[in-house]
Amino acid sequence: MTVQDVIDSFREGAPEIPERTEFAKNLFQEAIRITMKLNSQYHTPEEIREIMTELTGKKIDDTFRLFPPFYTDFGKNIEFGKNVFVNSCCHFQDQGGIEIGDGCLIGHNVVFATINHDLYPENNRINHYAPIKLGKSVWVGSNATILARVTIGDWAVVAAGAVVTHDVPPLTIVGGVPARAIRTIDPKEGKHEKVV
Repeated sequence: MTVQDVIDSFREGAPEIPERTEFAKNLFQEAIRITMKLNSQYHTPEEIREIMTELTGKKIDDTFRLFPPFYTDFGKNIEFGKNVFVNSCCHFQDQGGIEIGDGCLIGHNVVFATINHDLYPENNRINHYAPIKLGKSVWVGSNATILARVTIGDWAVVAAGAVVTHDVPPLTIVGGVPARAIRTIDPKEGKHEKVV
């Protein structure tokens, strides 16, 4: 049994296999143990990257920065690019997969939710998993929530407190509940004189 077997089991229609379920439960407990270690005392930036490497099972780039506390219920299905900053109190529910592109900025208290529960009583609230993907240089404001099946394009901005339920095109600012496009960013308008 491998971590990838467990990740594959989160795909829609994957059969239940008792030993895989038991292995997944152990991974959930490992995530709790590692995040408790991360959140319970001061760590240098280098130590934080080492702990996040242990949590995700993937080498975290030297440019990654995180301000604890940080929360996740699985940890092994998160990918961080280079020059990513994650502010404090973020929640990454990552069984469905969370991909954070290069240069992304994640504000305080942001929630990434890759799991939904079935609506119909006969399905006993079974879980449905789907990924979240952030392109390059996305800025997510404090207290935003990004839901499963959402892709956010390069250089997009999610306003503070927004609940993102649909894809966001590149260079677009979204806000509100549910989030809607507020305006498009024109990169040509961003040229400012250098302040001396």
